[in-house]
Amino acid sequence: MPMKNRTTVERTSERELVVTRTFNGPARMVFEAWTKPELLKRWWVPKSLGSSLLSCEADVRVGGKYRFVFSNGDSEPMAFFGRYLEVIPNSRLVWTNEEGGEGGSVTTLTLEEKDGKTLLVMRDLYPSKEALDAAGTGFADAMVEMFEQLDELLVAVDANVGQS
Repeated sequence: MPMKNRTTVERTSERELVVTRTFNGPARMVFEAWTKPELLKRWWVPKSLGSSLLSCEADVRVGGKYRFVFSNGDSEPMAFFGRYLEVIPNSRLVWTNEEGGEGGSVTTLTLEEKDGKTLLVMRDLYPSKEALDAAGTGFADAMVEMFEQLDELLVAVDANVGQS
């Protein structure tokens, strides 16, 4: 049985939160899971919330926009949206999180592959300490669960590739 990977969430400054995890798969597969809507739909929303992704649009290129709308049980649908600032396939993605208005963060995702595994480092830089404080600890819990779901997706995708 493969060893379970651990997600770490660390506040590295008053304005920055860093999430890291190693995935058992090549950087190409991890990158595709972040950039292809049909894959994003399978892991991006924490299942424990009883939520589902209603729509997922991602024009993954510099200046391209994304918009994810999900239902959260009985409440109104909620949207996450922004634009891509940097896209280096299989290596780096940088995007804005504009749903927070002026309080939105900028996320930098880097992927580093070694021996068939990929180290993912995600940095969220907020405009102020208050904006990061407002994000709360729920974000960290959600990321841990979402990355577990991403791990499961990578195993399933790899298994399907191996069968074809």
